[in-house]
Amino acid sequence: MIHKIKNLNRYLVTTAPELFATVPLRWFKRGLGAFPAFKERNYRIYFAGQFLSLIGSWLQVVAQGWLVFELTHSAFWVGFVTALSSLPVLFFGLIGGVVVDRFDTKKILYITQVLPMVFAAILGFLTLTGNISLLHISVLAFLLGVVNALDVPARQTFTAKMIERRSLASAIVLNAAAFNGSHIIGPSFAGLSIALIGIGGTFVVNAASFLAVIGSLVLIRADTAPPETHPHPVAALKEGIRYTLSRRGLRLIMVTAALTSIFGWSYGAILPVIAGAVFHRGAEGLGQLYTAVGVGALCSTLLVSLFLHRLGPRPFMLGGSVLVTLALAAFSFVGRFDAGLGLMFLTGLGLMAQMSVMQTTVQHSINDAVRGRVMSIYVTMFLGMAPFGAFLIGYLGDAASPQWAIRLMALPLGITAAVLIWKRDVLPRRLEEETVPEVQ
Repeated sequence: MIHKIKNLNRYLVTTAPELFATVPLRWFKRGLGAFPAFKERNYRIYFAGQFLSLIGSWLQVVAQGWLVFELTHSAFWVGFVTALSSLPVLFFGLIGGVVVDRFDTKKILYITQVLPMVFAAILGFLTLTGNISLLHISVLAFLLGVVNALDVPARQTFTAKMIERRSLASAIVLNAAAFNGSHIIGPSFAGLSIALIGIGGTFVVNAASFLAVIGSLVLIRADTAPPETHPHPVAALKEGIRYTLSRRGLRLIMVTAALTSIFGWSYGAILPVIAGAVFHRGAEGLGQLYTAVGVGALCSTLLVSLFLHRLGPRPFMLGGSVLVTLALAAFSFVGRFDAGLGLMFLTGLGLMAQMSVMQTTVQHSINDAVRGRVMSIYVTMFLGMAPFGAFLIGYLGDAASPQWAIRLMALPLGITAAVLIWKRDVLPRRLEEETVPEVQ
């Protein structure tokens, strides 16, 4: 029986008594309206590819952290290997921005996806054959960091090039959603994957996942070529730095990103030790802690997507900074696993609220001609500073305890939050208030 649909523009109504229901279409449209980037074919393809690839990457994060802990039972070495994956960004991040602004970003992304795929395959082979060592893991982690120094600014620039500017904020939020959604799925399955196919097999699965994002790049049609003329590399780098320093809001965001990276994100470097030595859980427990962070981060992403344009960036930057400080401080005192999961949820909620909005604000504040270089500065502050935090928290974890390590890192994080609140007037109230200055 075919039932007549009435008032299609507002509601879906069936005349069948057993199926009587009303579904307001305006709510559906409003939901889609929060993600205008999904209306663009290029972005839909890219989102699907990167989401699948990111799931594989999170599988490897959990597997690699647990492998290092099994080999060493040391907080320092877990932090050391984690630091190696970010350290190259500190040295090569700014150069990566210059490269991105001078070459076709799509071709760059092909390279930055193929190389990690090869690294993951090598890591899997060595583990499966029983020849893996801490040296192998460290070298491959460092090489992956070198690739990331180019990949991250390339991804940021590629996103801005393949979609309309009006959809940029939506795309940034959705990129965060892909990251956080994979942060839930990947670690959730990591423990199961390790149990079924082993750590080596999990690395191989990650290698295969890169085929998804490579395939999406093949299907995307966009002009990603660089400008025909560009300055000398040294002059280009100076131009990007000068452009960033000339904006008070950008300066504050860059400093906040650096300090949050050092003292806020460092908890991840010691989480395998917390899972094993404090909560007495295996790889499955570690995956659950990562998943809790991912759930919180995904919830934060949804809140940002719905309310950023209404509330502006300030509440998310300030509130997120305070929340992550309190959550991590509390986490350092708990001994129950369920309480730890709840506090990891709040940590993910606060970190992503702060960092995703800061990234969105930066993207809205810069000129296309220097986008790659300015974003590379942001990436250098955010990822390039992370090794200092990983080294420090690993050292403190062995010298004192994992709990005291997190406790001591939360203190300067709280000071950072206080300074951000003090200087809040420098930040825009609305994204629309930001005018993009021309390159001088």
